[in-house]
Amino acid sequence: MRHESERRADGRQLRVVIVGAGFGGLTVAKNLAKTPVHVTLIDRANHHLFQPLLYQVATAGLSPADIAWPIRRLVRRQKNVRVLFGEVTGVDRDRKRVILGDREIGYDILVLATGAAHGYFGNDGWAAHAPGLKTIDDATEIRRRLLLAFERAEMERDAEKRRQLLTIVIVGGGPTGVEMAGAVAELARKALAADFRAVDPGKTHVVLVEAGPRLLAGFPEDLSRYAADALARLGVDVRLGGAVTGCDGAGVTLGDETMSAATVIWAAGVKASPAADWLGLEADRAGRVPVGPNLLPPGTDDVFGIGDTALACDATGAPLPGIAPVAKQQGAYVADAIKARVAGKAAPPPFRYRDRGQLATVGRKAAVIVYRRLRLKGWLAWWIWGIAHIYFLISLRSRLLVATQWLWSYVTFERGARLIAGPRAPPESDETDTRTNKAPPPDD
Repeated sequence: MRHESERRADGRQLRVVIVGAGFGGLTVAKNLAKTPVHVTLIDRANHHLFQPLLYQVATAGLSPADIAWPIRRLVRRQKNVRVLFGEVTGVDRDRKRVILGDREIGYDILVLATGAAHGYFGNDGWAAHAPGLKTIDDATEIRRRLLLAFERAEMERDAEKRRQLLTIVIVGGGPTGVEMAGAVAELARKALAADFRAVDPGKTHVVLVEAGPRLLAGFPEDLSRYAADALARLGVDVRLGGAVTGCDGAGVTLGDETMSAATVIWAAGVKASPAADWLGLEADRAGRVPVGPNLLPPGTDDVFGIGDTALACDATGAPLPGIAPVAKQQGAYVADAIKARVAGKAAPPPFRYRDRGQLATVGRKAAVIVYRRLRLKGWLAWWIWGIAHIYFLISLRSRLLVATQWLWSYVTFERGARLIAGPRAPPESDETDTRTNKAPPPDD
């Protein structure tokens, strides 16, 4: 790429195209607010999503609007930014064009912050039966399946089918799986406990499956054990050391065991976007684009890769985790690098991630935190986890809404977003007596 002091050779401002308005991409755009460049921000959704709290939407703790904001609103005061709503399908590096449907967008600097999707380890057919959790649509679909299972169990007379409806399997023992398992258990045993007559939601069988030897593999072993014990106290059946070998509409297969379950949630793996294919580069096993210390893929000087799109390593050579603090710090670094190029200055020193620790919650009274040498668990860690997540929400309105909702839920065990939306099959029976709110007695 040409390193002009402020403009391209034709005298125009540099064109910066950012693909993806997640934590990384949005940080780049906002940090270029006062830089003389034209920024085009492209995303296939019209909103920025705070993914760490997406599981709360899936378990009816929060509404989607509490954790998502229109992208245009977030950058509306930046006159050098335009937002395009669409899905990128390719990159022409020779002509320096981004392919967006039937149109092309030219760039001088390209930032790929396209995130990641669910990874099923080559078993993509499982996706229809075990949705993952990456988007608002995913969260509302999971919420729909969970709540429908309880509604159908209320009308089901066959004991075996009822057990299947009240069995919920979560695959993957990382932070997302652990948080989902705790939230689902509390939804069933607390929030729904008094709402049904023919079934007891407290008898819901919540199963968390992890192929590895322990939960939260990225945490110290003592915190992993604490998380497993905390889930057990909530009634979650934790299965370790056994990978899922099959998944269909009837449930999952764990080795030689078949587990009948009406609801399966996938939290076991992710795969990056096809950005590596767009660039003609070899990706790692998760589909990530390898980038150097300056976050540039090999052989490029006008394309940056950040967030879940990129395989970036720390000083020891270990891959950086796919978490929000990494993406945000990378976004700030890329913005600084672009500013330096525009000003004709030397590039900033190699990117170095400043560890902000890792957090995971286990229900409403327990969490685990590791920050350098500091390790916390229990009630205090839960409060710190909550404060940290509220702090990182973008708008003051969202902070107030989420804080109020959490406080209300903590005191009352209520979950105010228990809405079934979207297409659904009709219930198998409509014989419930609506006058007494009691189901008819089972057949003899």
